Amino acid sequence: MYDDHYGLTGRPFQLTPDPAFWFDTATHRKAMAYLGYGLSQGEGFIVITGEPGTGKTTLLGHLMRTIDSARLNVIRIVTTQIEADDLLRLVAAGLDVDHDGLTKAQLLSGIERGLHNVARSGRRTLLVIDEAQSLPVGSIEELRMLSNFQAGGYALLQIFLLGQPEFRQRLHGSDRLEQLRQRVIAMHHLDPMEVEEVGPYLEHRLRVVGWSGSPSFSPDALESLHRWSGGIPRRLNQLASRVLLFGAIEGIDRFGALDVDNVIADLDKDGLGSRAGDAEADEPAAFGDAELRPMPPRPIHLSVVESGQRPAPPVADTEALLARIESLEARLEQQDLALRRVLTLLVDWVEGEQRRPDLTSVRVAG
Repeated sequence: MYDDHYGLTGRPFQLTPDPAFWFDTATHRKAMAYLGYGLSQGEGFIVITGEPGTGKTTLLGHLMRTIDSARLNVIRIVTTQIEADDLLRLVAAGLDVDHDGLTKAQLLSGIERGLHNVARSGRRTLLVIDEAQSLPVGSIEELRMLSNFQAGGYALLQIFLLGQPEFRQRLHGSDRLEQLRQRVIAMHHLDPMEVEEVGPYLEHRLRVVGWSGSPSFSPDALESLHRWSGGIPRRLNQLASRVLLFGAIEGIDRFGALDVDNVIADLDKDGLGSRAGDAEADEPAAFGDAELRPMPPRPIHLSVVESGQRPAPPVADTEALLARIESLEARLEQQDLALRRVLTLLVDWVEGEQRRPDLTSVRVAG
């Protein structure tokens, strides 16, 4: 493996998100600023969107890593077109509410009771929905209804939605979601890295695994890496890993544009070529900054190498297989930051309640 060749202690460009490799790009700094503001409000919806591979899962993992569980109860759901009733059951489970055999009305009552129990412990609840673009509109509406639960004028639940660009388009294009739109307090679209961020990004990941200066990349090599990847971190990792493998095989310590282009040619033959050069202008970085422009998703295309193609060294086959396995695991959670504020919920008021309110008496904020 190339890590042994270059004296590295690990694989710097694995596709699976790892908090140890967190790199603070300009767009991620802005995302964290929006998250910090949103979490400080303690209510409403926070929306983060981005193309596949731009670091949404890494951002979420960083947030989860730094949240104080003694102050904030986090429920995380990765959606796969979850219908409204199933979504409610998942939320109930996250609040330790027994949901077996309950009607929808009973589920809602149980969820409200669970939220009050969390509030009594001095915490508030954050519901995180990953891959929100897969949610049916009915389920999104149900989330809005959950955000209505309050205690003494304070929201009991805040909701954080992550999704691909089409979720942002749905949110702004559906009349049914007008009330939810009014409750979005922070929104950010993760942009690709700029070309000048590629060098520091690569060096950071290499340093994490014991890099001592070799290998290195020339400025034109960095430009080739950025051009092919489009500044998408996952695609940049994919290409950088193959470049280092090529360097280990060929004995290269400093990569130039020609070396990178040779690897790109191999990737193109394997059907993993980039469409980054054809990408349209990115969406504005923040909610309300400018007129929204739709962006088509950029799926990652994987292909099986046929036996009739040019044979590759066994190490290359192993590396390609590992990269493909990692891409399937890339949706798993892992890391990054949170600035959070603890709401002073009126615990005495909650504990002094004489009875649970009927669903018809739930205060609706909107």
